[in-house]
Amino acid sequence: MGSMGRKKGEKIKNLLIFALPGCATFCAVVMIPFLYGFYLTLTDWDGVSKVKNVVGANNYLAVFQDAQFWSSMGLTLKYVFFSVILVNLLAFLLAYILTNGLKGQNFFRTGFFTPNLIGGVVLGFIWQFVFSRVLVNVGEATGWGIFSSSWLSDPGKAFWSLVIVTVWQLSGYMMLIYIAGFTTLSTDVLEAASIDGATGLQKMKSVMIPLMVPSFVICMFLTLSRAFMVYDVNLTLTGGEPYGTTRLVAMHVYEKAFTSRNYGVGQAEALFLFLIVACISGLQIYFGKRKEVEA
Repeated sequence: MGSMGRKKGEKIKNLLIFALPGCATFCAVVMIPFLYGFYLTLTDWDGVSKVKNVVGANNYLAVFQDAQFWSSMGLTLKYVFFSVILVNLLAFLLAYILTNGLKGQNFFRTGFFTPNLIGGVVLGFIWQFVFSRVLVNVGEATGWGIFSSSWLSDPGKAFWSLVIVTVWQLSGYMMLIYIAGFTTLSTDVLEAASIDGATGLQKMKSVMIPLMVPSFVICMFLTLSRAFMVYDVNLTLTGGEPYGTTRLVAMHVYEKAFTSRNYGVGQAEALFLFLIVACISGLQIYFGKRKEVEA
């Protein structure tokens, strides 16, 4: 019994040493702020005053009545749809090319990954200069009508500017995950497919893609979460303009809470956004996991 007691005490000690700091940090920076934020959704706090009057579900009713919130949510869903598809398609193609013995492939991997290291604020200003100056000068020099004016001043093109910058930033990061997936593919399975007479396209469709489902699940989850929560690039690249046509939902929530000083409604809208992202991401992971196969 003495020996068993010492072993149990040692396990508890190790648990406290290794698990307690992480759990305490998680509670301090995630759970407590989340619960406090939920409490604020039930108040009329303006973000400044000391008074917080409880208003019950009024803020949640205000969310459903806020046409601008749902308009920005619709725009965000459109932005997420195109960003997720283009990011993962480009990242997958780059990973495939850069795992087939291309000369200098490590250099190209580094080059494609580098944009992900640039902060969103800096990235937005860089591409603002590109769209407003560089491409306009190219259009004037070549006579290409598509670049005759800044894309950021056109309501239709400004949206696609956001998509382009997002794809440019995230593709390199997702590429590394796909590269990890390609490098772990079983060579025996690929050789067996070749012996059976499968062409390169057939091996891609029937062997590689099914075995790469775990990488797809991870990349889709990361791209979805980052696209839904984008704010910095939206702020510095377009600022929600022209005429509010590129104001994504994260920017709307920020302005509702801090610019309009309607913190209770803004926090309620943030909670709605969290639930939408959690549901979409959870469904994506669930259905993705069901399609995983063993090599």
